[in-house]
Amino acid sequence: MSRLAHTRDKIYKTVARQLHGKVPCWVCGEHVLPEAATLEHIKPLSEGGNSHAENLAISHEACNNQRHASGKVTVSGLVEGRVARRTGQVA
Repeated sequence: MSRLAHTRDKIYKTVARQLHGKVPCWVCGEHVLPEAATLEHIKPLSEGGNSHAENLAISHEACNNQRHASGKVTVSGLVEGRVARRTGQVA
C-alpha cells in the first residue's frame, strides 16, 4: 500500500469512527464509500497549501476532479442539510 493510500485510509477510518460510520464528502456532503474515497487538499497546493493531515479531507473522486477543473467548490455543497466545509486559513 502506498503512503498516500495509507494516509487516505487512516483519515477515512478516523472520520468514520468520529461520525459513527458516515464519512461525508468534503465537497458535496454525501456519504463516501471507502473504495470511492480520495484525498482532497482543503487549501490547494497551488495556493500554498500543504499535504499535512490538517489540510486533507475525504471526497468523492468525481467531486475532487470537478473542483480541480473549476478551481473552486461547487454550489451544490451549500445545500441546506449538507456538511459545512471548512473555510479560511488552515492552522
